[in-house]
Amino acid sequence: MARQYLIEPVGVGAPADVAAAMCGAHAQILSAAELSIGLRIAGADREVVRRALWEDRTLVKTFGPRGTVHLLPAVDLPMWTGALSGLASSTPARPDPVRFTTEQTEEVLAAIGDALAGSELTVDELTEAIVDRVGAWAGERTMDAFQDKWPRWRQLTSSAAHRGVLCFGPVRGRRVTYTHPRRWLPGFSPEGAEKALHNLVRGYLYAYGPATPAHLAKWLNIPVRSAIDLLAASEAVHLEGEQAWVNPGDTTTPDEGPRGVRLLPYFDAFVVAAQPRLRLFAGAAATRALAGGQAGNYPVVLVDGVVGGVWHQRRAGSRLALTVELLCDLTPSQRKALDDQVGLVGAVTQANPTLTLGPVKVGPHA
Repeated sequence: MARQYLIEPVGVGAPADVAAAMCGAHAQILSAAELSIGLRIAGADREVVRRALWEDRTLVKTFGPRGTVHLLPAVDLPMWTGALSGLASSTPARPDPVRFTTEQTEEVLAAIGDALAGSELTVDELTEAIVDRVGAWAGERTMDAFQDKWPRWRQLTSSAAHRGVLCFGPVRGRRVTYTHPRRWLPGFSPEGAEKALHNLVRGYLYAYGPATPAHLAKWLNIPVRSAIDLLAASEAVHLEGEQAWVNPGDTTTPDEGPRGVRLLPYFDAFVVAAQPRLRLFAGAAATRALAGGQAGNYPVVLVDGVVGGVWHQRRAGSRLALTVELLCDLTPSQRKALDDQVGLVGAVTQANPTLTLGPVKVGPHA
């Protein structure tokens, strides 16, 4: 928690530093990423994160670990693309007639890079550009997605990002755009896979170690055997009787556990990656705050470093109604800390918050 600025926030103006400390901020819901980063920066609001992303370009929105949308530090994008392109694809296998052959995959990825080299394109515009370059087969609407059919090429969106030929551009109205990282970040080039993977694993262990191969494999969505190989240069320690790994020499621990209350949004990186999960989601939290064993589907209340509740927010104009469902009793000081966290969420989201203690009646992702 200390290394991710959840004990003491970092100074204003460092969204990229925070994203680096978290090993990326999950941004499928961009407002959740803004809150994840903003609550770790003293005096910040969501505009600080937005400026870093769209104006200063010290952050980049792209597909990160597990093929999910993340905000990553722009300076680390060469490492991320070099590392992720050096791993087995995280794209699910598709049935005929959706999946591409190896040759078709390379052809489509080259077309994506060429189309985005000088443009910011919507999905429809990029589809047209790909079809113009390789043929109608790449744009056939055969890919099941959200009760719709998507063009076949979209199965390669995260692969294109990992290869370093695609990232998100600014939203055009309500439509997402993609562009080429070299256009977004002049001089960009992916690192070599070996160096990049070494640096990525070091960053992961610094943030989340001690970690077992199973922990790393889950975070990257790779086979455990591959994770064992990636940890070969790390130092083995014992974690509750189980062998785990840390960066060489990083074996000291705090004298006391964390204290206080924190409100973390959907898919906050700490919740998704911290292990052992049963230690973080102890007791009632294992069933209430996880969805089929998956972390991040519910915003959570951390109480002294473990999940002690879930929460939900509903915005109407400048008003933000927070409902907090506690799974444990709070001391008077913890209750005050919860009020402070509600105020912090309001400050980051630029809203006037109110707090209701009671059951959260909506499901995950609501």
